Amino acid sequence: MLPDSVLPLAYTVAAILFIQGLRDMTHPRTAARGNLISAGGMLVAVGVTVVWFEVLTPLVLFGGLIVGAGIGTVLALTVERTEMPQLVGVFNGLGGGASAVIAGAELIEISTESGGVAVGSIPTEVAVAAVFSGIVGSVTFTGSMAAAGKLHGVLTTDAVRYTGEQVMKIVFLVVALGFGAYLIVQPDVLGFLQAVWVPSYWLLVATACVLGVLLVISIGGADMPVVIALLNAYSGLAASGTGFVLDNTALIIAGTLVGAAGMILTVIMCESMNRSLTNVLFGGFGETTEQEELDDIYEGNITETSPEQVVMLLEAAQRVVIVPGYGMAVAQAQHAVSELAELLEQNGIDVEFGIHPVAGRMPGHMNALLAEADVPYERMREMEEVNPTFSQTDVVIVTGANDVVNPKANTDTSSPIAGMPVLEVSDAGTVIVNKRSLSTGFSGIPNPLFAEGNTNMLFGDAKDTMQELVNLYKE
Repeated sequence: MLPDSVLPLAYTVAAILFIQGLRDMTHPRTAARGNLISAGGMLVAVGVTVVWFEVLTPLVLFGGLIVGAGIGTVLALTVERTEMPQLVGVFNGLGGGASAVIAGAELIEISTESGGVAVGSIPTEVAVAAVFSGIVGSVTFTGSMAAAGKLHGVLTTDAVRYTGEQVMKIVFLVVALGFGAYLIVQPDVLGFLQAVWVPSYWLLVATACVLGVLLVISIGGADMPVVIALLNAYSGLAASGTGFVLDNTALIIAGTLVGAAGMILTVIMCESMNRSLTNVLFGGFGETTEQEELDDIYEGNITETSPEQVVMLLEAAQRVVIVPGYGMAVAQAQHAVSELAELLEQNGIDVEFGIHPVAGRMPGHMNALLAEADVPYERMREMEEVNPTFSQTDVVIVTGANDVVNPKANTDTSSPIAGMPVLEVSDAGTVIVNKRSLSTGFSGIPNPLFAEGNTNMLFGDAKDTMQELVNLYKE
């Protein structure tokens, strides 16, 4: 057995490593180091916990750790960058689910040690923390799995709407809170009431799991970046609640850090879309557009171009801005895009990347993909930085982006993206839009940019098209 001072000291060290790691993650140059530092903090926390507490079957515990670490390693090495949002969603869900299960297991242990179910067998503050962790963790688990399903195409990306949906959500929330209140009150129960009290926590978990699915399926695919950020916050809050149940300082600190960071990121994402969190959760963003509306905007107004013509434009340009979107990620075109940017720079052309905060399916998705392709961070410009420069830009290449360059945000007050800040690429001399087709983005609305006079559509797969531009430019 270790000295009594070792456990709190180790948890303090772990907490310091968590905070430093989170601080380093605020900048791309130090993000990898921050990730390693945070992982080191978790290793310290888990390691000292395993050594400190008496475990009847330590081999089972270590076996679980090895299996979990193995699965995490395989996922980290094999999952494509384009699938990182789904993976983050799954991780959020597993974290929330684990918090809910551990809190329930602790309630069972406390009740068993006290001789069974009786008034006061579980301290009120522990019961309150367990109920909080159970509801939030369960909502996080199923909500995150539903979000990952939408991102991966297993579930529809459209917002699933039905009559009475808000009432249905409220009913499940009230029922979950009812089970929680019954658990907290802990009546001196006998017979039937005791039989109800014993599984009340798991009934709470089951009800909250259904609520998690209902909350996410009614949200359209375009809002998934915000949903992922919010569920990340939920997973941290659930972990913090479980920390109070276990009286575990490291878990409380780590969960609070994740929860606070996730909520801040959620607010930033909502501001970037000019939408309230309430509107994201209940607005049904992502409705489909009728074909007639698409025809009214596009028919007879689309100018198509070819890779040869684009190369001629690039050869005469002095400044080029590349705007990446999720289509670039799906096609894994980031390396070809990076090579094209490097060739242009070698020819004396000023090249930058315009990054919208919600481009892709999770915060920072485009930055991570470009960094993987060795694009210097200094060339990645946030929306506020790059928008004023489009009027001095000769050519903008939009590859795989749609909603984040849609002028309807500024011109149509009835649009689902009305008021959302967008990259104002139409201010440039020429806009090249590389897409497979004229299909809508996640918002489900047409993009008038495609029909503007200075826009040329370059149809085709992003990776193949960008590589063809690279080959032609080399010639």
